[in-house]
Amino acid sequence: MLFKDIRDYQILFLGLFLVLGIGARDWTLRSPLIAVAIATCVLTMANDFQGEVKDFAMVVPVPTVLQKEQVRIAEPKIIERLDAFSAARLVEYFDSDPCTPAYDSSVMPQAAPRAASNELESKRSDRSLGVTVEARFNVGEYDIVILSAKESGGLETWLNRNGYKIPRGGKQLLKPYIRSSMKFFVAKVNLDTFEKSGYQSLRPLQISYQSPKFMLPIRLGMINATKEQDLIVYILSPQGQAEITNYRTVKIPSNTNIPVFVKDEFGEFYKSMFQTVYTKEDRRVAFLEYAWDMSNCDPCSAEPLTSEELKQAGVFWLDGNSVNNAPIPPGFGRPFPVNNNVFITRLHIRYTRDKFPEDPMFQQTSNREFFQGRYILQHPFTGELKCQAGKEYKRSLPKRFEQEAQTLAKLTNWNIQDIRQKMRLNAGNLTNSWWNNFLAWLGL
Repeated sequence: MLFKDIRDYQILFLGLFLVLGIGARDWTLRSPLIAVAIATCVLTMANDFQGEVKDFAMVVPVPTVLQKEQVRIAEPKIIERLDAFSAARLVEYFDSDPCTPAYDSSVMPQAAPRAASNELESKRSDRSLGVTVEARFNVGEYDIVILSAKESGGLETWLNRNGYKIPRGGKQLLKPYIRSSMKFFVAKVNLDTFEKSGYQSLRPLQISYQSPKFMLPIRLGMINATKEQDLIVYILSPQGQAEITNYRTVKIPSNTNIPVFVKDEFGEFYKSMFQTVYTKEDRRVAFLEYAWDMSNCDPCSAEPLTSEELKQAGVFWLDGNSVNNAPIPPGFGRPFPVNNNVFITRLHIRYTRDKFPEDPMFQQTSNREFFQGRYILQHPFTGELKCQAGKEYKRSLPKRFEQEAQTLAKLTNWNIQDIRQKMRLNAGNLTNSWWNNFLAWLGL
C-alpha cells in the first residue's frame, strides 16, 4: 500500500507524528503505499516533515511484532512515480476544419502535464507500566522500537518518559489498538547516521508483515490534527480493485468537457471539484480516483513503472521476466509491462474525527474494472470558415461553450459569470463576430 499527497493537500499519515521533547505538532505525511497479496502486506510510509530532523518521531500501530528484516528504507521517488502514473488526466482534442473533407482517422487525445533522545527506562520500570519492548533495532537513519502494552495509560507514560510527547487525548485513542492486541512501531532519527548519509530529507520507511487485518489506523493520527486531513492511498494487488468495507466509496466525477482555460488552472479546478463533491457526500465517503491494470494506460500521464520500481514499491509477486527493463532507443517510449499482474487502486480520503470515527478497513476484490479521473478540453477550430458546414459549425459553438461553463460551475461551485468572463478572455484568437455572437447568445 502506498500513500501520497496530491498537489498541495496536507497529509497526516495513519500513525501519530510526534516532536521529541517539545510536544506534538501538525506535521504532514505523504501518501502511504500498500502492496498486498494473500494476507501479506508491504506498507511504505513517506512524510513531508518540515522541522528539524532531531525533533521527528512517529508512532504507528501494527498488527504484529516486526523484526529488523521486515523493515527497510524505500526510494522516495517510488511514491512520486505512482502519483504521476495515477494522477487525474487532462486530455485535449482539437476540432478539425469543418470545410475540409473528413478522413478515416481520429484525433488522439494528448495527456496534458499534470498541472502538487532519551535513554530507555529500565525493563523493570517498563513492566510496571505494562509496556514490553518487543524489539529494538536500527534501519538506515532510523532508531526503531516495537512496543506492546497492556493499557493506554502505561503506554502514554512510557512514551512521555522517553521523550515522545503525547498530545492531550492520546490515551483514549490508544485504547482501541491495545484492546485489539496491536503493537506499536516507534521510530525516531539517529542524527549521527543521518548526517553521515548525506540526505537532505528523511527517506520513506517500508514494513512488511502477514496479517488478516487490512486496515489503516488513521484515528491515532487525528490526535494532533487541527483541520480536515487528506489521505491518498495507493494499493497494489495481483487481483483487482481494493475497496473500503466500512465506508462508502464514490467515484470522483470524470469524463466531462470543461472550458479550455482550465488547462492553466487545473490544480485549482481539481481542489474545488473535490471539495464540492466531498461536501455533497456529507464528508463521510472515500473517493476512487484511479483503478487500472498497470500493464497499460489510456491515456498515460506518466511512463509505466519498471519491474525494479514495482519491486521497490513492495510488489513481491513478480517474476523476473514480467516487465521489460531493456534500454529504450531514442525517440521511443518504454514498452508496457507484460503480464505483470499488478492492479493499482488510488483512493482519496478526507477525514475528521466526527465523520470517520473508525479506521478504514480494506479488502481485495476480483473487480478489474478500469476507472480514471479524466477531464476533456475541446479546442474549437480557429481558421477561416466559408463553407456551409463551417457556418453551421460556428452557430453550434455558443451552445457548446455554455454547456462547458455550466458543467464547470456545477463541478466546482465557481461563479458562472466569472467562468464566462474567463472563457471570453481565453478566446482572443477567435474572430470578433464569432465571439460577439456567443456573448449575444448568452445575453451578456
